[in-house]
Amino acid sequence: MTLARRLLRTKPTERIVAEGGHGEGGELRRTMSLWQLTLFSVGATLGTGIFVILGQAVPKAGPAVVMAFVLAAVTALFSALSYAELAGTIPVSGSSYSYAYATLGELVAWICGWCLMLEYAVSVAAVAVGWGEYLNSFLRALFGFTLPEAITRSPGQDGGVVNVTAIVIVLLATWLLLYGASESARANAFFVLIKIAVLLFFCVVTFTAFRSGNLAPFAPMGVAGITAAASQVFFSYIGFDAASTAGEEARNPKRDLPLAIILSLAIVTAVYVLVALAAVGAMPWTEFDPGRTEASLSYIADLAVGATWPGLIVSFGAVVAIASVVLTVIYGQTRILFAMSRDGLIPRVFQRVNPRRQVPIANTLIVAAFISVLAGLVPLGQLAEATSIGTLFAFAIVNVGVLVLRYRSPELPRGFRTPLFPVTPVLGAIMCVVVMAGLAGVTWLAFGLWMLAGLICYFLYGYGHSRLNAEVR
Repeated sequence: MTLARRLLRTKPTERIVAEGGHGEGGELRRTMSLWQLTLFSVGATLGTGIFVILGQAVPKAGPAVVMAFVLAAVTALFSALSYAELAGTIPVSGSSYSYAYATLGELVAWICGWCLMLEYAVSVAAVAVGWGEYLNSFLRALFGFTLPEAITRSPGQDGGVVNVTAIVIVLLATWLLLYGASESARANAFFVLIKIAVLLFFCVVTFTAFRSGNLAPFAPMGVAGITAAASQVFFSYIGFDAASTAGEEARNPKRDLPLAIILSLAIVTAVYVLVALAAVGAMPWTEFDPGRTEASLSYIADLAVGATWPGLIVSFGAVVAIASVVLTVIYGQTRILFAMSRDGLIPRVFQRVNPRRQVPIANTLIVAAFISVLAGLVPLGQLAEATSIGTLFAFAIVNVGVLVLRYRSPELPRGFRTPLFPVTPVLGAIMCVVVMAGLAGVTWLAFGLWMLAGLICYFLYGYGHSRLNAEVR
């Protein structure tokens, strides 16, 4: 078999599904319900984005930022429908990595998995870095004091030495994950319900100060402003695919995974639109300050009531939001690595399952240690921004994967079928490419360097240890 054929060899779908849940030394336990899977995706999506992105997007679109959130949701929906079909057809932990292995071959699967490492590990480290600032905002409003900058900021930031708070939130999430998947799902559900309640509280408070005149003119920058804001807020929707990483711990994956993906996107969209409408209705869009992004919702809530206690509650919601994102994204990262290890592309330690806890303990500890170092000691800079390209690349692969699997294996049982096929996946892939094309050149450079490092790792280790290639040899 030639090198090209080995690199593009696909793994049979039936085999991927049959191996689901099996690891070295034990098996993952199927405990997650539809409700828990949905909240996993909501937990990974509904994070700090809405707490900070609104202050950046409103000056671009005016009150029409509401339509920008809707447009971004429609863009995300095309990829979400493709994810739903593949999750119902190949319900395993690898998410888009496994989908690519079944449709586009080993090399593309590796590249997709490498992109997911960038999306999950680096992005969660970047989110954890900001936890200390939100915690300080909450402590300042409640008690009048803050933690020292030396332990709440990373090296390279003003006064930062070691971001201890970022390490603490990563370790707390790790402790929950080591306790068990079902326990982690219950904790995440609690966190998600709190942050949804806080955002609904924000809406109730600000609607008391709602002025219809604040919505005129509705689109001062026209269609161009709406599309520019939509490109920015699109990244607030990234994370709806988190449920697909729980494919081997879901009770009824073929039915529940597609529903969880679509339901989570619907919930997040409803919350975003409601919050955006309440915000621009309570405060004239011209008063939104892009420099006040981290406290934009807190500031608006305080302004609406004329007191500081509403902002305190919103700040608490931001603290909880980050905790939920860190928990769900670390979980997703470990399960993707679990699937890659089972295929031999990364070391076997990542697929070892503790027979008592039925979780990959070594895998979780390694991921937590890596993320802790990133969050506590490394200025992430442009690499964190490159996670956007990595995510969109994975989304595009999933859309193409739906097309390939429909034509190659139309007889496979599917828990969900993407409507308006093939228009939906084609539009999904095109929209991902369009959004990617609008990103800065330096972001593309960081992504290119990451891909180069990934290819080196594959040919130094993955290619030689691949189970599919070992069978050929």
